[in-house]
Amino acid sequence: MTRRLVVTIVAVVAAALAVASVGTVVILRFEARAAARTELRDQAVRLASRVETVQAPGALAAVARALRLEGAAVLRLEPGGRLRGTPPAGVTLADLDPARLAAGRAVSGVAPGGIAYAAAPAERAATTVVVVLSRQVGTGRPVLGPWFLVAVVATLALAALVAGNLARRLTRPLREAQAATTRIASGDLTVRVPEDEGDGAELAGLARSINAMAESLERSRGTERQFLLSVSHDLRTPLTSIRGFGEALAEGRAPDPAHAGAVITAEARRLERLVGDLLELAKLDARRFSLDIRATDVAEVVSDTTEGFRPAADRAGVALDVDLGSGPPVTASADPDRLAQIVANLVENALKFAATRILVAVGDDGTIAVDDDGPGIAADDLVHVFEPFYQSGRAPTRQVGSGLGLAIVSELASAMGGSVRAEAVAGGGTRVVVSLRRWPLGAPAP
Repeated sequence: MTRRLVVTIVAVVAAALAVASVGTVVILRFEARAAARTELRDQAVRLASRVETVQAPGALAAVARALRLEGAAVLRLEPGGRLRGTPPAGVTLADLDPARLAAGRAVSGVAPGGIAYAAAPAERAATTVVVVLSRQVGTGRPVLGPWFLVAVVATLALAALVAGNLARRLTRPLREAQAATTRIASGDLTVRVPEDEGDGAELAGLARSINAMAESLERSRGTERQFLLSVSHDLRTPLTSIRGFGEALAEGRAPDPAHAGAVITAEARRLERLVGDLLELAKLDARRFSLDIRATDVAEVVSDTTEGFRPAADRAGVALDVDLGSGPPVTASADPDRLAQIVANLVENALKFAATRILVAVGDDGTIAVDDDGPGIAADDLVHVFEPFYQSGRAPTRQVGSGLGLAIVSELASAMGGSVRAEAVAGGGTRVVVSLRRWPLGAPAP
């Protein structure tokens, strides 16, 4: 890429020099022609005022030599407007304008071949004579001389040096970015690209984007490992209980077979819930699920779903309060079953951390807020609690669910066109708020 940049810049400079040279030659040629026409016209007018002297034998040739003319001639303009005589070489009678000459005005021009000419009339004894002068037009000065070629070569050499330096400065951040992304692809997520604002906003922005990607991947890898360790522990604990009580039953050592069977059943359900949530999260992430979006009464879904958790809340000694609002029923555009799943996961997550109270509230704008008075979430963790593999730093009060509820809530809310956020509650605790799309006005009620 460096070589291509150097070649491109040098080629652009060479093209600019070529265009400038051609333009200079053209401009000088036009200027030379205009100057020659003006000079010849003035000389023709002066000679026409002394036409008797010019017509003397040998005088016209002497004038031509003195003025460095290509040719000079005296013509006669007849009353009918016809010119008689032989014009200078390179100039024809058709190039002259008899009507203008008859009006007493001088004419000038450039004939084919670069011959500039001028003609001026003079009245002598009821006869009109015309003095015609011609001169070969040049550029006025040598343009493409040796020093010009030297300047061109020096300019191209300087352009090559500047282009090489510029190309190295432009490609250095790209080479660093390429090396960093190669190491990231090979698994080294600690590598970072140097961020230098002197490289320009675009290249500095590229470096920041790569570094942000590496940081995100490194954080995801860490949270994934933490999640796998947590899931491994959650799988191992019920499996140990199931294996222990199963072996006791098989060997006849269980003092209370009914109790052993109840423990095995409870732990099996716990495993089933964990595996089910993992499969559900995988389907949500792959968008392999269906939604039945329709007009949904938010308060009705929240009320019915929350009541199902009241026995569990009573056993945990937690007050479960529901506030359905005082305004008219709120109709949202949602899948009722998936919305019930969202509410269930939010209440279950709150039950895991709540100390004494959980409040589930439906706002007049259709939002669903679930508050708990638990230990709260650190500000740095609030933006990550909905990530599939993220584990919050706050310690749960009791073991409820699989720990994947908030990730599932985030996926379902997004799929239904809504959003979810977590925020701290004044005085301690956490609030999780789900915002849904309102059902279009004028549409049938649920």
